Amino acid sequence: SMAALLPWLGAAALLLPLLLVPAALLARRRRGPRAPPLSLLVVAGSGGHTTEILRLLSCLSESYSPRHYILADSDKMSEAKIRSFEQKRAETFSNSQILCNGPGTCVPVCICALLLGLLGLKRAIIVYVESICRVETLSLSGKILYYFSDYFIVQWPALKEKYPKSVYLGRIV
Repeated sequence: SMAALLPWLGAAALLLPLLLVPAALLARRRRGPRAPPLSLLVVAGSGGHTTEILRLLSCLSESYSPRHYILADSDKMSEAKIRSFEQKRAETFSNSQILCNGPGTCVPVCICALLLGLLGLKRAIIVYVESICRVETLSLSGKILYYFSDYFIVQWPALKEKYPKSVYLGRIV
C-alpha cells in the first residue's frame, strides 16, 4: 500500500543527494581536463607558501593567464612579491584553473569551485601541489583536496606510493 511506501520514499529523498554527489564527481573525472588556454586562480599563503607558489608559476607556460590571486589583506609582503612577479609577465585566455600548494585558505576556495562545477555554472580544473616539506605525510589541506583535485602533485616518491592518484614529478620547487 501507499502508506507502507511513504517511509521508504522519505529515506530515498534524503539519500538521493548523497548518491548524486559521488556520481557527479565520477562523471567529472571521466570527462577529463580541458586543454589550455586556462585562467588561473592562485591561493597564496604567507611566508614560504608564497615563495613556493611563485616558483611554480614561473615554470608554467605563458598560456596560463590571466592569473587571479587570493591572499590575506594583512599579507603586504606576499602582495608585493605577487605584484612584482606579475609585472614581469602578462598574458590572456579563457578556461579556469586553480593552482594551490597547501595553505588552509585554499580548501574552501577549491570546494566552492567544485560546487560551481557540479552545478554547471563554471568548470575549474584544480591542481594541488603538495609542499616540498611534506616528505612522508600529506598536509591537512592535501588530505582533503586529494579527493577533489583534478591533478594532485607530490614532490617525494614516498607520497606517490601512499597516494596512487598523485603525480610524482620529483622536486619542482
